[in-house]
Amino acid sequence: MNFGDLEKKAQQFLDSEEGEKQSDVALEKVAEFLDDRTGGTHAAQIEKGREFADQHIGRDEHRR
Repeated sequence: MNFGDLEKKAQQFLDSEEGEKQSDVALEKVAEFLDDRTGGTHAAQIEKGREFADQHIGRDEHRR
């Protein structure tokens, strides 16, 4: 399997319902971790970054 095939499989997974759920869980965990590490002082920026990442990972009806 070459890199292109791996990328295609990853994109197919992220475009699936299960992939969307798992990416949402992962992004939420990362946001919580960062918020804890910064003591909540950058909560708005972290949330904005989480939303940005969520729009670019997995399913997004606006991209289609």
